[in-house]
Amino acid sequence: MDKFFGSKVAYPPLPAGNEALLKLDAVKAPLEELAHKVHDHLEVVPAEHEAFVFLGKPPMNFGMAWIHDGKVTSLNDLAKEHHLSQVEIGELMGRLGEAYQHASETPRYSAEFGGKQMVVIPSMGLEREMHQIMANTLH
Repeated sequence: MDKFFGSKVAYPPLPAGNEALLKLDAVKAPLEELAHKVHDHLEVVPAEHEAFVFLGKPPMNFGMAWIHDGKVTSLNDLAKEHHLSQVEIGELMGRLGEAYQHASETPRYSAEFGGKQMVVIPSMGLEREMHQIMANTLH
């Protein structure tokens, strides 16, 4: 019920040597840059050489950032770069929210990057689903 009433859930720290931590170390600089810029709650899905970051309160009220190629790409950047309409952006956000819900039973951990505590969701299934959604939207 905490999720619905806004209480912050304390997650255990991401264990040292965890594969998710190794993936996040690969995108550490842009992740720390994002942590400094964004004052909202961050939930990170680590992936191979990239990360997907939910900003705010997924699955309903959230934004998205994608860390890839050594940089942070916001949803606005993606929309401009790929000429996405408002309808396409809405559909993308709907699919991303559904993907987040599919991983609702996945264990979550906490980690600090750029002086900011964030939630880490180490899920191969969610990682694949997010990657597929982005690939389908952008190609």
